[in-house]
Amino acid sequence: MKKIAIVGITGYSGLELFRLLQSHPAVEITKICATSHLGEKLSEVFPQFESLTELTIIEFDAQEIMEKCDAVFFATSSGVSKKLALDFIEQDFPVIDLSGDFRLENPEIYKKWYKNTSADIEYLLKAEYHLADIGQAKANYIANPGCYATATLLALYPLVKNQLIELDSIIVDAKSGLSGAGKSLSVSSHFVNVADNMSMYKINSHQHIPEIAQQLKRWNPNFKALQFSTSLIPVSRGIFVSTYAKVADAVDFASLQSAYEQAFADKPFVRVRRQMPQLSEVIGTNFCDIGLAYNPVTNVVTVVSVIDNLMKGAAGQAVQNFNQLFGYEENLGLDFIPSL
Repeated sequence: MKKIAIVGITGYSGLELFRLLQSHPAVEITKICATSHLGEKLSEVFPQFESLTELTIIEFDAQEIMEKCDAVFFATSSGVSKKLALDFIEQDFPVIDLSGDFRLENPEIYKKWYKNTSADIEYLLKAEYHLADIGQAKANYIANPGCYATATLLALYPLVKNQLIELDSIIVDAKSGLSGAGKSLSVSSHFVNVADNMSMYKINSHQHIPEIAQQLKRWNPNFKALQFSTSLIPVSRGIFVSTYAKVADAVDFASLQSAYEQAFADKPFVRVRRQMPQLSEVIGTNFCDIGLAYNPVTNVVTVVSVIDNLMKGAAGQAVQNFNQLFGYEENLGLDFIPSL
Protein backbone atom coordinates (compact mmCIF):
# COMPACT_ATOMS: atom_id res chain seq x y z
CA MET A 1 0.00 0.00 0.00
CA LYS A 2 1.56 3.28 -1.15
CA LYS A 3 1.04 6.38 0.95
CA ILE A 4 0.21 9.40 -1.21
CA ALA A 5 0.15 13.19 -0.85
CA ILE A 6 -1.85 15.50 -3.12
CA VAL A 7 -0.71 19.11 -3.44
CA GLY A 8 -3.37 21.43 -4.84
CA ILE A 9 -6.33 19.48 -3.52
CA THR A 10 -8.94 22.23 -3.97
CA GLY A 11 -8.63 22.56 -7.77
CA TYR A 12 -10.61 20.53 -10.29
CA SER A 13 -7.72 18.16 -11.03
CA GLY A 14 -6.85 17.82 -7.33
CA LEU A 15 -10.40 16.82 -6.47
CA GLU A 16 -10.51 14.38 -9.38
CA LEU A 17 -7.23 12.86 -8.18
CA PHE A 18 -8.70 12.47 -4.73
CA ARG A 19 -11.77 10.73 -6.15
CA LEU A 20 -9.62 8.26 -8.10
CA LEU A 21 -7.00 7.57 -5.45
CA GLN A 22 -9.53 7.24 -2.64
CA SER A 23 -10.83 4.06 -4.28
CA HIS A 24 -7.47 2.84 -5.64
CA PRO A 25 -6.79 -0.58 -4.03
CA ALA A 26 -3.03 0.03 -3.70
CA VAL A 27 -3.14 3.60 -2.37
CA GLU A 28 -3.75 5.36 0.92
CA ILE A 29 -4.08 9.14 0.74
CA THR A 30 -2.41 10.47 3.86
CA LYS A 31 -1.83 14.16 3.12
CA ILE A 32 -3.78 16.78 1.19
CA CYS A 33 -2.27 20.24 0.80
CA ALA A 34 -3.50 23.63 -0.40
CA THR A 35 -3.05 27.34 0.22
CA SER A 36 -6.66 27.91 1.27
CA HIS A 37 -9.04 26.25 3.77
CA LEU A 38 -6.08 25.23 5.93
CA GLY A 39 -7.17 23.26 8.99
CA GLU A 40 -10.58 22.46 7.52
CA LYS A 41 -11.75 18.96 6.75
CA LEU A 42 -12.06 18.24 3.05
CA SER A 43 -15.64 17.09 3.64
CA GLU A 44 -16.47 20.47 5.18
CA VAL A 45 -15.21 22.36 2.15
CA PHE A 46 -16.68 19.88 -0.34
CA PRO A 47 -19.81 18.26 1.12
CA GLN A 48 -19.84 15.52 -1.52
CA PHE A 49 -17.03 13.87 0.45
CA GLU A 50 -18.98 13.73 3.72
CA SER A 51 -18.67 10.30 5.41
CA LEU A 52 -16.02 9.32 2.83
CA THR A 53 -12.94 10.95 4.39
CA GLU A 54 -11.76 12.59 7.60
CA LEU A 55 -8.66 14.15 6.02
CA THR A 56 -7.83 17.76 6.87
CA ILE A 57 -6.28 20.24 4.43
CA ILE A 58 -2.79 21.12 5.62
CA GLU A 59 0.04 23.42 4.61
CA PHE A 60 2.63 22.06 2.19
CA ASP A 61 5.80 20.63 3.80
CA ALA A 62 8.15 18.83 1.41
CA GLN A 63 10.24 17.19 4.12
CA GLU A 64 7.25 15.78 5.95
CA ILE A 65 5.83 14.38 2.71
CA MET A 66 9.11 12.66 1.89
CA GLU A 67 9.33 11.20 5.39
CA LYS A 68 5.78 9.88 5.56
CA CYS A 69 4.71 9.24 1.96
CA ASP A 70 5.82 7.16 -1.00
CA ALA A 71 4.84 9.61 -3.77
CA VAL A 72 3.35 13.04 -4.29
CA PHE A 73 0.99 14.41 -6.93
CA PHE A 74 1.15 18.10 -7.85
CA ALA A 75 -2.24 19.29 -9.09
CA THR A 76 -1.16 22.91 -9.01
CA SER A 77 -1.37 25.75 -11.49
CA SER A 78 1.54 26.80 -13.67
CA GLY A 79 4.47 28.33 -11.77
CA VAL A 80 3.99 26.47 -8.48
CA SER A 81 5.71 23.11 -8.81
CA LYS A 82 8.84 24.66 -10.33
CA LYS A 83 9.40 26.15 -6.85
CA LEU A 84 7.92 23.51 -4.55
CA ALA A 85 9.15 20.37 -6.31
CA LEU A 86 12.90 21.01 -6.28
CA ASP A 87 13.53 19.21 -2.97
CA PHE A 88 11.79 16.14 -4.31
CA ILE A 89 13.93 16.16 -7.46
CA GLU A 90 17.11 16.48 -5.41
CA GLN A 91 16.09 13.50 -3.29
CA ASP A 92 14.87 11.49 -6.31
CA PHE A 93 11.46 11.21 -4.65
CA PRO A 94 8.57 10.03 -6.89
CA VAL A 95 6.53 12.98 -8.22
CA ILE A 96 3.73 13.11 -10.75
CA ASP A 97 3.23 16.71 -11.83
CA LEU A 98 -0.01 17.66 -13.58
CA SER A 99 1.15 21.23 -14.25
CA GLY A 100 3.12 22.46 -17.25
CA ASP A 101 6.24 23.45 -15.32
CA PHE A 102 8.41 20.47 -16.33
CA ARG A 103 6.92 19.51 -19.70
CA LEU A 104 9.29 21.58 -21.83
CA GLU A 105 12.98 20.78 -21.94
CA ASN A 106 14.04 24.22 -23.23
CA PRO A 107 13.81 27.09 -20.66
CA GLU A 108 13.56 29.70 -23.43
CA ILE A 109 10.54 27.97 -24.96
CA TYR A 110 8.88 27.82 -21.53
CA LYS A 111 9.51 31.54 -21.06
CA LYS A 112 8.00 32.33 -24.46
CA TRP A 113 4.80 30.31 -24.04
CA TYR A 114 4.16 30.56 -20.29
CA LYS A 115 5.35 34.17 -19.96
CA ASN A 116 7.46 33.18 -16.97
CA THR A 117 10.87 31.78 -16.13
CA SER A 118 11.24 28.02 -15.89
CA ALA A 119 13.00 25.82 -13.36
CA ASP A 120 16.76 25.55 -13.85
CA ILE A 121 17.85 23.25 -16.67
CA GLU A 122 19.42 20.76 -14.24
CA TYR A 123 15.97 20.08 -12.80
CA LEU A 124 14.19 20.05 -16.17
CA LEU A 125 16.53 17.34 -17.42
CA LYS A 126 15.53 15.04 -14.56
CA ALA A 127 11.86 15.16 -15.51
CA GLU A 128 10.27 12.77 -17.99
CA TYR A 129 7.44 14.01 -20.18
CA HIS A 130 5.38 10.86 -20.42
CA LEU A 131 2.27 10.15 -22.44
CA ALA A 132 0.92 7.17 -20.52
CA ASP A 133 -0.36 5.29 -23.60
CA ILE A 134 2.99 5.43 -25.40
CA GLY A 135 5.81 3.54 -23.70
CA GLN A 136 6.48 2.98 -20.01
CA ALA A 137 6.96 5.56 -17.23
CA LYS A 138 10.43 5.20 -15.72
CA ALA A 139 11.71 8.45 -14.21
CA ASN A 140 10.82 9.44 -10.66
CA TYR A 141 9.65 12.84 -11.89
CA ILE A 142 6.78 12.45 -14.35
CA ALA A 143 5.59 15.54 -16.22
CA ASN A 144 1.98 14.63 -17.00
CA PRO A 145 0.94 15.89 -20.46
CA GLY A 146 -1.64 18.64 -20.90
CA CYS A 147 -5.22 17.84 -21.90
CA TYR A 148 -5.09 19.28 -25.42
CA ALA A 149 -1.66 17.72 -25.92
CA THR A 150 -2.87 14.28 -24.83
CA ALA A 151 -5.81 14.17 -27.26
CA THR A 152 -3.75 15.65 -30.10
CA LEU A 153 -0.68 13.46 -29.68
CA LEU A 154 -2.67 10.24 -29.43
CA ALA A 155 -4.48 11.25 -32.63
CA LEU A 156 -1.23 11.96 -34.49
CA TYR A 157 1.08 9.27 -33.12
CA PRO A 158 0.46 6.53 -35.73
CA LEU A 159 0.56 9.03 -38.60
CA VAL A 160 3.77 10.81 -37.59
CA LYS A 161 5.62 7.78 -36.25
CA ASN A 162 4.93 5.73 -39.38
CA GLN A 163 5.43 8.63 -41.84
CA LEU A 164 1.93 8.28 -43.27
CA ILE A 165 1.29 12.01 -43.80
CA GLU A 166 2.94 15.13 -45.16
CA LEU A 167 4.40 16.63 -42.00
CA ASP A 168 3.85 20.24 -43.05
CA SER A 169 0.10 19.75 -43.58
CA ILE A 170 -1.11 19.13 -40.00
CA ILE A 171 -4.07 21.26 -38.89
CA VAL A 172 -5.63 20.75 -35.46
CA ASP A 173 -8.97 22.21 -34.38
CA ALA A 174 -9.34 21.55 -30.64
CA LYS A 175 -12.33 22.32 -28.42
CA SER A 176 -12.57 22.23 -24.63
CA GLY A 177 -15.20 22.34 -21.93
CA LEU A 178 -15.07 25.06 -19.30
CA SER A 179 -13.28 23.08 -16.58
CA GLY A 180 -10.18 23.06 -18.78
CA ALA A 181 -9.61 26.68 -17.78
CA GLY A 182 -9.43 25.84 -14.07
CA LYS A 183 -11.33 27.45 -11.21
CA SER A 184 -10.11 31.02 -11.54
CA LEU A 185 -12.95 33.37 -12.49
CA SER A 186 -12.81 35.54 -15.60
CA VAL A 187 -15.13 37.33 -17.99
CA SER A 188 -14.68 34.54 -20.56
CA SER A 189 -15.83 31.91 -18.03
CA HIS A 190 -18.97 33.81 -17.03
CA PHE A 191 -22.12 31.73 -17.63
CA VAL A 192 -23.68 34.40 -19.82
CA ASN A 193 -20.67 34.35 -22.15
CA VAL A 194 -20.31 30.57 -22.29
CA ALA A 195 -23.87 29.20 -22.45
CA ASP A 196 -25.26 28.68 -25.97
CA ASN A 197 -22.02 29.98 -27.39
CA MET A 198 -18.68 28.93 -28.87
CA SER A 199 -15.57 31.08 -28.96
CA MET A 200 -12.01 30.68 -30.16
CA TYR A 201 -9.19 31.70 -27.82
CA LYS A 202 -5.38 31.76 -27.67
CA ILE A 203 -5.17 31.36 -31.43
CA ASN A 204 -1.60 30.29 -32.29
CA SER A 205 -0.57 30.98 -28.70
CA HIS A 206 -1.86 28.15 -26.51
CA GLN A 207 0.78 26.85 -24.08
CA HIS A 208 0.18 23.21 -25.11
CA ILE A 209 1.47 23.89 -28.63
CA PRO A 210 5.19 23.62 -27.77
CA GLU A 211 4.80 20.35 -25.86
CA ILE A 212 2.91 18.87 -28.82
CA ALA A 213 5.63 20.04 -31.20
CA GLN A 214 8.38 18.79 -28.89
CA GLN A 215 6.91 15.28 -28.79
CA LEU A 216 6.11 15.10 -32.51
CA LYS A 217 9.73 16.00 -33.27
CA ARG A 218 10.88 13.14 -31.03
CA TRP A 219 8.74 10.75 -33.06
CA ASN A 220 9.89 12.19 -36.37
CA PRO A 221 12.90 14.57 -36.46
CA ASN A 222 11.67 16.02 -39.77
CA PHE A 223 8.61 17.58 -38.12
CA LYS A 224 8.74 21.38 -37.94
CA ALA A 225 5.35 22.90 -37.05
CA LEU A 226 1.57 22.49 -37.02
CA GLN A 227 -1.45 24.77 -37.19
CA PHE A 228 -3.31 24.58 -33.87
CA SER A 229 -6.44 26.39 -32.71
CA THR A 230 -8.46 26.13 -29.49
CA SER A 231 -12.11 26.90 -28.83
CA LEU A 232 -14.35 26.95 -25.77
CA ILE A 233 -17.61 25.02 -25.97
CA PRO A 234 -20.52 25.14 -23.49
CA VAL A 235 -19.89 21.85 -21.66
CA SER A 236 -18.43 21.40 -18.20
CA ARG A 237 -15.75 18.88 -19.20
CA GLY A 238 -14.30 17.21 -22.26
CA ILE A 239 -11.87 17.73 -25.15
CA PHE A 240 -12.91 17.25 -28.78
CA VAL A 241 -10.01 17.36 -31.25
CA SER A 242 -10.38 17.30 -35.04
CA THR A 243 -7.07 16.75 -36.83
CA TYR A 244 -6.48 17.04 -40.58
CA ALA A 245 -3.45 16.17 -42.70
CA LYS A 246 -2.48 15.34 -46.27
CA VAL A 247 -1.80 11.64 -46.71
CA ALA A 248 1.61 10.58 -48.04
CA ASP A 249 1.95 8.96 -51.47
CA ALA A 250 0.82 5.35 -51.84
CA VAL A 251 -1.03 5.33 -48.49
CA ASP A 252 -4.67 4.19 -48.54
CA PHE A 253 -7.38 4.13 -45.88
CA ALA A 254 -6.76 0.47 -45.02
CA SER A 255 -3.14 1.31 -44.21
CA LEU A 256 -4.21 4.22 -42.02
CA GLN A 257 -6.74 2.13 -40.10
CA SER A 258 -4.23 -0.68 -39.65
CA ALA A 259 -1.61 1.73 -38.29
CA TYR A 260 -3.97 2.89 -35.53
CA GLU A 261 -5.08 -0.60 -34.62
CA GLN A 262 -1.50 -1.80 -34.36
CA ALA A 263 -0.28 1.25 -32.44
CA PHE A 264 -2.91 0.88 -29.72
CA ALA A 265 -3.59 -2.87 -29.81
CA ASP A 266 -2.34 -3.45 -26.26
CA LYS A 267 -3.36 -0.07 -24.82
CA PRO A 268 -6.35 -0.49 -22.50
CA PHE A 269 -7.37 3.17 -22.59
CA VAL A 270 -7.20 3.99 -26.29
CA ARG A 271 -10.15 2.76 -28.34
CA VAL A 272 -9.95 2.97 -32.13
CA ARG A 273 -13.60 3.22 -33.14
CA ARG A 274 -15.24 2.13 -36.37
CA GLN A 275 -17.45 5.22 -36.19
CA MET A 276 -16.62 8.79 -35.23
CA PRO A 277 -16.54 9.05 -31.41
CA GLN A 278 -18.71 11.37 -29.36
CA LEU A 279 -17.63 13.39 -26.35
CA SER A 280 -20.32 11.91 -24.09
CA GLU A 281 -18.89 8.42 -24.58
CA VAL A 282 -15.72 9.18 -22.60
CA ILE A 283 -16.86 11.61 -19.90
CA GLY A 284 -15.91 10.34 -16.44
CA THR A 285 -13.47 7.77 -17.87
CA ASN A 286 -9.77 7.48 -18.70
CA PHE A 287 -10.46 6.52 -22.32
CA CYS A 288 -9.31 8.29 -25.43
CA ASP A 289 -11.61 7.35 -28.30
CA ILE A 290 -10.31 7.81 -31.84
CA GLY A 291 -12.09 7.69 -35.21
CA LEU A 292 -10.78 8.43 -38.68
CA ALA A 293 -11.98 9.06 -42.21
CA TYR A 294 -10.20 9.55 -45.52
CA ASN A 295 -11.20 11.73 -48.47
CA PRO A 296 -9.53 10.38 -51.65
CA VAL A 297 -10.51 13.51 -53.59
CA THR A 298 -8.61 15.93 -51.35
CA ASN A 299 -6.18 13.26 -50.09
CA VAL A 300 -6.90 14.38 -46.51
CA VAL A 301 -7.26 12.15 -43.46
CA THR A 302 -9.52 13.37 -40.65
CA VAL A 303 -8.84 12.05 -37.15
CA VAL A 304 -11.23 12.77 -34.29
CA SER A 305 -10.07 12.14 -30.71
CA VAL A 306 -12.15 12.72 -27.59
CA ILE A 307 -11.17 12.64 -23.92
CA ASP A 308 -12.38 13.86 -20.54
CA ASN A 309 -9.97 16.71 -19.79
CA LEU A 310 -10.06 16.04 -16.03
CA MET A 311 -9.49 12.29 -16.47
CA LYS A 312 -7.35 11.26 -19.45
CA GLY A 313 -6.29 14.90 -19.76
CA ALA A 314 -5.19 15.21 -16.12
CA ALA A 315 -5.95 13.04 -13.08
CA GLY A 316 -6.75 9.78 -14.88
CA GLN A 317 -3.53 9.83 -16.89
CA ALA A 318 -1.61 10.81 -13.74
CA VAL A 319 -2.90 7.69 -11.97
CA GLN A 320 -2.08 5.63 -15.07
CA ASN A 321 1.48 6.98 -14.95
CA PHE A 322 1.61 6.24 -11.22
CA ASN A 323 0.56 2.64 -11.88
CA GLN A 324 3.29 2.24 -14.47
CA LEU A 325 5.94 3.81 -12.27
CA PHE A 326 5.20 1.51 -9.33
CA GLY A 327 4.66 -1.65 -11.36
CA TYR A 328 0.90 -2.01 -10.91
CA GLU A 329 -1.55 -3.09 -13.59
CA GLU A 330 -2.02 -0.06 -15.81
CA ASN A 331 -5.79 0.04 -15.38
CA LEU A 332 -5.79 -0.41 -11.59
CA GLY A 333 -8.30 2.00 -10.07
CA LEU A 334 -9.31 3.31 -13.51
CA ASP A 335 -11.81 0.79 -14.88
CA PHE A 336 -14.88 2.99 -15.05
CA ILE A 337 -17.87 2.26 -17.23
CA PRO A 338 -18.92 5.43 -19.12
CA SER A 339 -22.17 6.88 -17.82
CA LEU A 340 -25.19 6.97 -20.12
